[in-house]
Amino acid sequence: MTTYANAPRTGLGTASLVLGICSLLAGWTFFAPVVGLCLGIASRSREPMARGRAGWGILLNLVALAVWILVGVLLVVGGSVAVWLGVTNGR
Repeated sequence: MTTYANAPRTGLGTASLVLGICSLLAGWTFFAPVVGLCLGIASRSREPMARGRAGWGILLNLVALAVWILVGVLLVVGGSVAVWLGVTNGR
């Protein structure tokens, strides 16, 4: 009879990495990077064997969040400029 030791758990780190990659490549919405960031942070403390994956997941999810925040700021600024130009030009 063969017995196996419990395999180290790496699910949270892997999920964080996958969400980070998909958020950047597929342009997933603001929700997916937030979940991936939370999973990566949780994995760093719970899963020592997944520290690399969790680190990359955290980095990729932060980049995806930064892109979404930048796009949102640009849309707000662009809309404000358009409204300002419309008001000052009498349209």
